[in-house]
Amino acid sequence: MAFGMQDATSDGDTEVMNEINMTPLVDVMLVLLIIFIITVPVMKHAVNVELPSATSQPQNAKPETIQLSVDAQGSYYWNQNKVADGTLPTLLQAEAGKEPQPELHIRGDKAVRYEFVAQAMAAAQQAGLRKIGFITEPAK
Repeated sequence: MAFGMQDATSDGDTEVMNEINMTPLVDVMLVLLIIFIITVPVMKHAVNVELPSATSQPQNAKPETIQLSVDAQGSYYWNQNKVADGTLPTLLQAEAGKEPQPELHIRGDKAVRYEFVAQAMAAAQQAGLRKIGFITEPAK
């Protein structure tokens, strides 16, 4: 008798079985499942690490926020106070030295040339400020 053929003596017609016997497949899958359940805990290696201890008290020092505005003519305003030309880098360096470092929020007029905003960003980066953001108006 050939594999996958029904017994020719039973009915007289020799048809190919079109059903898969699932029992051996289930047996093999159960054996593999048991093997994986046994071997996974053995393969798991733990590294002993001494973790630092920390307190759960919140940080009280909230960094201040500096608003740097650029008007349509390219003039800079430090917290609504006009900044003289050339003094912006020194102000930014003084703020970059503080701990915690303040956040710099840049407000650019929509009519200002991008060159003035880019100069302010470059000066802030050269001074060492790490937290720079842009303030925009929501669309109406």
